[in-house]
Amino acid sequence: MNRSNIIELGYLVAAVLCMVGLKGLGKPRTARRGNLLGASGMLLAVLVALLDQAIVSYWVLLAGLAVGATIGSVLAVRVQMTSMPELVALFNGFGGAASVLVATASFIEVTDLGMIDDQVSVAASATALIGAVTLTGSIIAFFKLKESMKWSGFGGIRTINALLAISGIVLSVLVVTDPTNTIWLWALVAVGALLGMLLVVPIGGADMPVVIALLNSLSGLAASATGFVLDNTLLIIAGSLVGASGLVLTQIMCVAMNRSALAVIFSAAPSASTGATDPDDVYAGKVTSTSAEEVAMILDTAGRVVIVPGYGLAVAQAQHAVREMTKVLEANGTEVVFAIHPVAGRMPGHMNVLLAEAEIDYEQLIEMDEVNPTFAQTDVAIVLGANDVVNPLAKTDPDSPIAGMPILDVDKAQTVVVIKRSLSPGFAGIPNPLFAADNAIMLFGDGKKAITDITKALGE
Repeated sequence: MNRSNIIELGYLVAAVLCMVGLKGLGKPRTARRGNLLGASGMLLAVLVALLDQAIVSYWVLLAGLAVGATIGSVLAVRVQMTSMPELVALFNGFGGAASVLVATASFIEVTDLGMIDDQVSVAASATALIGAVTLTGSIIAFFKLKESMKWSGFGGIRTINALLAISGIVLSVLVVTDPTNTIWLWALVAVGALLGMLLVVPIGGADMPVVIALLNSLSGLAASATGFVLDNTLLIIAGSLVGASGLVLTQIMCVAMNRSALAVIFSAAPSASTGATDPDDVYAGKVTSTSAEEVAMILDTAGRVVIVPGYGLAVAQAQHAVREMTKVLEANGTEVVFAIHPVAGRMPGHMNVLLAEAEIDYEQLIEMDEVNPTFAQTDVAIVLGANDVVNPLAKTDPDSPIAGMPILDVDKAQTVVVIKRSLSPGFAGIPNPLFAADNAIMLFGDGKKAITDITKALGE
């Protein structure tokens, strides 16, 4: 077997690892193994590609691997679970930036050598536009997820975005028709960067799971287009897999929110909207507060408990405390399951990741469509830090920013215990009538402490 065959075999093995890894990510039980297989496939792909092209010396390759592995290890250890959405957004942006840098460098190189053709020109222009949009869009998403950016755009921003999109198409055509003039490519990168920023700025926090999935897809598409620039089959395959899976996930998120992708992308900052409902009308004199001891008394006689995790669980780092409470309840003969809404948290699968970290049994994580019919037979529903995904206004108020979004029907449970720090709204910025319902009681305070106090009271 010669060197060429070894390289092709390496590409094939890497592609298979990526595909098998991606399939493994589809289920919580196999997600960890899928992530490991996918990462191994990408590592093999990088090594084979660099060996194939003989771009730099082996010492430089080892140094690069060492630096990358060190940065990745530090991030994996130090980044809190509450910051995972922001980290994912940055990773998407890095993917777009890498694609732009590699594609533009290769484009300029082949242009200088007089080896430019239509395939390289078209692929380079697609990479420049998509990659630049992904980079700046992901950076804006990062700051929005950290809640350090309150700016939601300006009047006429949609018109500006439309003009930028048209300009991007025109510049792409110029890159293809006049590839020797590299100024068109750099202008395309600049337009894409501005477009990415202005597209994400108006999008509200409630739509961030959709945005994260879409940006992930764009990073894959940019990588795939780069594969055509480099004539690298593996990069085309891997990028296509990421792009396609990201689009599928985006569609799933949109269905979960009963919104189209276009409605999300061209939204008018729903987080700034308060809908047609006044919080005073919803809460005044109607909210019933409780204590951990009272909740424990209710749980002590419950036969079935459904826990609804939300972003508040992530903020409080309450997943391990929830696991301990679950063990106590199960030891008492209580059935405990977790209701998972597709857009709970700030990225797709956020709640699954948190609960998996606490080693909660995967079989206890029940998706929305499956768990909703069971709420009528549920003794206690515990809403832990969730808000919009259990808000009845999605069904009753057509003027609400979340109107039409499928929700978890916790209000049908016999008793609803809501654990929150306050009556503050969720990402959509609207009040929640569930908190004032006749069968709902509020346990105010830090999520982790509240669950710990309930567990202690159960033991006593």
